[in-house]
Formats: sequence, C-alpha cells, structure tokens
Amino acid sequence: MLEVPFWLWVAFAATVVVSLTVDLLAHRSAHVIGFKEAAAWSALWVGLALIFGGVVFVVLGTTAGTEYTTAWLLEKSLSVDNLFVFAVIFAYFKVPRAYQHRVLFFGVMGALVFRGIFLSLGVAVVSRFTAVLFAFAAVLFYSSYKLLRDQEESFEPGKSFAVRLLRKIMPVRDEYAGMKFFVKEAGKRVATPLLAVVAAIEAADLIFAVDSVPAVLAVSDDAFIVYTSNAFAILGLRALYFMLAGLLDRFHYLNKGLAIILAFIGVKLVLQASHKTISTDIPEIPSPVSLAVIVLVLAGSVALSLLRPPPPADPVSPGKGEEADPPPDD
Repeated sequence: MLEVPFWLWVAFAATVVVSLTVDLLAHRSAHVIGFKEAAAWSALWVGLALIFGGVVFVVLGTTAGTEYTTAWLLEKSLSVDNLFVFAVIFAYFKVPRAYQHRVLFFGVMGALVFRGIFLSLGVAVVSRFTAVLFAFAAVLFYSSYKLLRDQEESFEPGKSFAVRLLRKIMPVRDEYAGMKFFVKEAGKRVATPLLAVVAAIEAADLIFAVDSVPAVLAVSDDAFIVYTSNAFAILGLRALYFMLAGLLDRFHYLNKGLAIILAFIGVKLVLQASHKTISTDIPEIPSPVSLAVIVLVLAGSVALSLLRPPPPADPVSPGKGEEADPPPDD
C-alpha cells in the first residue's frame, strides 16, 4: 500500500466538495444544458482530473501516477455505457431536459458513496484473498463476451429494485412538480417521478459497478488510487452526457472496443493473480502497457466509428419522448 500523506486525502476531499458545490450553485435553476456549456464543464472536470494526476505523479511517484491515470481513463471509458442507460431512463420517465442535470447530480452523489463502499470492500478482499482475482477476471471475460455478442442485459428502469422499493416505501405521483423530489398531497408526503428517476440511476450504477470495480482493481489495489480515479471519472459523467447527447449512437464500435479492453484487463488479472499465488516467474502486465492499450483501443474504436458510420436508424436519444417545455417550478 502507498503511504499517502494525510494532506493529499484532504486536498482530494476539498476538491470534490468545492467542485460539487460550485456545480450545484451554477445549476440552481432548471434549464436545458447545451453543447457549449456541457463542453466547458467537461473540460473543467477533465482538467481537474489531470491536474490531480500530476500531483499524484509528483507526490507519490511515477508508478502511482501511471496507475491513477490508467484507472481514471479505464473508468472513464467504461462509464460510456452509463450514458446510453441515462438516455433510456430519461426517455422511459419522460424527464424534461431542464431537469436532467439535477437528477444526474444526485445520481453522482450516490455513485460516489456506493463506489467508495464497493472499492473499499474490493481492496480489503484482494489484500487478504488474492485468488479472488481469478473470479474477477471471469466476470470481466463474461462481460466482454456479452459486449462482443451484443448480449448486454436489458435494463428496465420502471422495474428496477430501487424504483420498486421506493414505491413500496411511499406513493409516487405521476406528474412532475418542478425540480422537487417531494410534495404534499392531502396532507401526506408523496414522491415525484424525479425521485424515481434518481433511484433508477442509482440502480443502474450498481449494475455497472460489477464490471468497473474488478477492472480498476486490476490496475491497482491501493485504496487511494482506485477511489480518487473513480471519483474524478464519475464527476465528469454529467457534462459528458450532455455534450454527447444525440451523438451516442454514432460511436457504434465503442462497445467492441470496450469488450477488447475488458478482455485485456481480464488477462492482466489472471497474470497478476498467477504471479502472486502460483509462481513469481509468471510475468505481469506493467501499468504503462495497460495505459497504452486502453488509449489505442479507445482511439481506434472511435476512429472506426467515424470512418464507418452506422446505417440510418431511429436511435434512442436523450431528447426522444421528452416534454418540450418543463412545467414552472413552484
């Protein structure tokens, strides 16, 4: 484990808190986020992640810095699948575009908490039972197979466990009430559909954690590296979604690229586990090599998608099925 100075943990926490506060204050009122605004915010999040990575390089060394960068880029690439699911959820619940940022903001807050829990458990398990890496590799190989075969599990937002649990806890009204999550009807507190959407977003993130947690643990088993890289990748999801809204289906080869990356990380896990449990003569894949493979595969899949555009179709887009104008806030 790395000896991380306490001030670096404090600096990371302060950066996240300040960033989220500024983001929340900047989007207090409901409005549709356009491409330019989303691109500016996306550049800000990427810049913060890279600056923090530079600090990691300087303070913790080249190896730690490379692992952080690799883990961040890996999580960033895997999170692209989340964007497609966001579009499905928003279309299913007919979420007005002006309210989508508020939903994703609270979705990110929940994701930061749950990823922290899952990654902490993963690090603890790996540190005690190295052989579990073989099981993690099997998960990644299976996920890669499903992506290559276009057999991703369908996600039905209205039937997710989180949404069903919410409906059991309290009634959920059919109409939105501005950006409110709760309203009072006949003296009783009821949830608005906006809260159900947040629950669906959280449920989707739990599903994606099954892939991303084992993948990032293949890059590093240090709690600081895996959590900070995940956190900065998750923080930029909202801006990335709004920036790519309507363009997601153009990158139709991206799933194939992600499948290759998952399979590669699965091989890395097998070699890593074999090196530690069977023989030290078995080589491991260095982090710089992992970083290079991820960059090349991502760039190749994006370039191929642009060179060979998909045939005309009726894609699922964030704007499909949404209300043109949101009702005014109370």
